[in-house]
Amino acid sequence: MKVKEQESSVRHYFVDEAGDAVLFDKHGRVIIGQEGCSRFFILGMLDVPNPEALGRELEALRVKLLADPYFKGVPSFQPEAGKTALAFHAKDDVPEVRKEIFSLLLRHDLHFFAVVRDKSKVVDYVRQRGKRDPAYHYHPNELYDYLVRLLFKTRLHQEDRYRITFATRGKADRTVALINALVTTRNRFLQQHKRVSRSAIEVIPGVLVNHSGLQAVDYFLWALQRLYERREERYVTLLWPAFSLVHDRDDTRQADYGVYYTKEKPLRLAALKTLPGI
Repeated sequence: MKVKEQESSVRHYFVDEAGDAVLFDKHGRVIIGQEGCSRFFILGMLDVPNPEALGRELEALRVKLLADPYFKGVPSFQPEAGKTALAFHAKDDVPEVRKEIFSLLLRHDLHFFAVVRDKSKVVDYVRQRGKRDPAYHYHPNELYDYLVRLLFKTRLHQEDRYRITFATRGKADRTVALINALVTTRNRFLQQHKRVSRSAIEVIPGVLVNHSGLQAVDYFLWALQRLYERREERYVTLLWPAFSLVHDRDDTRQADYGVYYTKEKPLRLAALKTLPGI
């Protein structure tokens, strides 16, 4: 009797950012919090057990909404706008659409992880490093890759294969750099804990219109950004059942490594440290 081979396990991660990693203008002046420059930089990852099922539901919802006369004439629904007519994107979608998306996401077994950085603290680090090394120059990719390492530190060693779809940033192909960051953080974890893993890591650059998982993670990031940038907590509270971990790296009031928000320690507005102007 022929024994059926065990199917390899594959985990699907979808990664995007909220805010930006920009700290300075072209003259070296700090522009954090100014128009077009966020106070925080957030990297989020959504674990999607069944991307195909999620994709089918999101597409069916989009078709249904496009056919609804209630949305006739809404700018974001026009094909030439390249917004809701093509893919869901939280900042472009009208509130009625967001409500539908939130309800859909909560019907799926999704798990969201994020790392948050206060960019003013990053400026402090950049200046201190610049004093020690005059040749050092900050680049936004440096912050992005650092958060990749933090986000994936303990999440790349259990399955046979990891398919990680990163939302594309700019025109440069950073696939090799991202693979290097992922392998580096995985190897450090394995060495530290004396473990062995032969998990394959596949990095896929993607855009919202082609990946339902990226549309989904965008919604989680939008909710988290609204909490940090605008102090609106209702969206995070609504989606919290699907949040697994938020690491606020720069809230060091109690520990140098920051604060971890989990199921047992939910993230709420009252927990955030007060910032000038917010």
